[in-house]
Amino acid sequence: MSKEFKLLVKNAKQVVLVCNNGERYLTKDGLQHIALTDNASLVIGQDGLLKAVGPADSIDSQFKAASFENIIDASGMCVIPGLIDAHTHPVWAGDRVHEFAMKLAGATYMEVHEAGGGINYTVEHTRRAAPEQLLGSLKQRLLRMLRAGTTLVECKSGYGLELDTEAKMLSVIEQARRELPIGISATYCGAHSVPKGKTAMEAANEIVQVHLPALKDKMCQGELSIENIDVFCEKGVFDLSCTRKILQAGKDMGLQINFHGDELHPMHSAELGAEMNALAISHLEEVTDEGITAMAQAKTSAVLLPTTAYILRLKQPRARAMVDAGVIVALGSDFNPNAYCCSMPIVMHLACVNMRMEMNEALAAATINAAYALGRSHCQGSLEVNKQGDLIIINSTRWEHLIYQLGGHQELIRYVVIKGVVVYDNSNTMDY
Repeated sequence: MSKEFKLLVKNAKQVVLVCNNGERYLTKDGLQHIALTDNASLVIGQDGLLKAVGPADSIDSQFKAASFENIIDASGMCVIPGLIDAHTHPVWAGDRVHEFAMKLAGATYMEVHEAGGGINYTVEHTRRAAPEQLLGSLKQRLLRMLRAGTTLVECKSGYGLELDTEAKMLSVIEQARRELPIGISATYCGAHSVPKGKTAMEAANEIVQVHLPALKDKMCQGELSIENIDVFCEKGVFDLSCTRKILQAGKDMGLQINFHGDELHPMHSAELGAEMNALAISHLEEVTDEGITAMAQAKTSAVLLPTTAYILRLKQPRARAMVDAGVIVALGSDFNPNAYCCSMPIVMHLACVNMRMEMNEALAAATINAAYALGRSHCQGSLEVNKQGDLIIINSTRWEHLIYQLGGHQELIRYVVIKGVVVYDNSNTMDY
């Protein structure tokens, strides 16, 4: 074979494929034995797609006559798919560090909200912020995520609650997508809260009649790429009727349903999402048994957010019950001013300790299942031939160290690779 390729990663102690039979997600028994190969190499082509992965001697023989733009000797190291963060709110101005003391003193999420804090505080600051300010802070946050191993991230709007600011946020997300290597799945979340002076139904009608048609025009003109629609379905925010109305309108214009549900109260959001064939529902701290069963049957993924439950001192999502029922469980950081965490390795650690997930389950939830939650598992989320060449290389002989070492990812992650290009080269790794 005589051909030039973009990248050869050779002689890795382990290459964790996660999947090796074209699975679009992993559930139940499939989570127990994720695919991996010892003493392996892989090749990424000029198109950024994985061309081969397998035993090092086999790859060496197969590509003996080939040339590579870049060669990484991963001897003694592990290769895993790039991590995927399936739920973030990364575009905002005005941090809420002052609210942390309120929460530590016992204030609930809704008490902070009712005191003028929470989402409405961030909305005020975000409305006033210039696009350049929002873009600058977004890019810094995305780079933090990338350095922690995230190669694909879901990014929501939702701190505008009126068309101009929501469009401004989505435009900032679009600009970041074009300027940074990290993959982005954009979500319209104009129904993140009910604007002051409006009822929930008035807000829902405005979203359906004004916001969505205007955003559709921008999408048709190539100004925006929006993939998902989100609603905060919660007591005192948007009820089931309003939620259904907004989600259906988004679905009718081709957006994937991916929404907040059953976080603070059992709203039966899971049942609604399953009925509407939602791709994903996030939070689910208060999901019912019937909701879990419905999600498993509908193949609606559960995006669990262990950082949120940890910071707000909520009861943990019932990850074990969901896994045992066959729900497609994914993970997200819920990065936002209320839960400032950019690190999917920390999210995986919390998922294992607080939600009692196994490490195999957490890795699948942060790779192939998170890709499924974003409609990307056909092309991302595992190291299989013809999938996108997104991966991280860690300075460890076992991949589990990325979860085991709480907060240790800064010294473990040696390289982050997206589409076969090294986008983060960390010379400060340390032995353990």
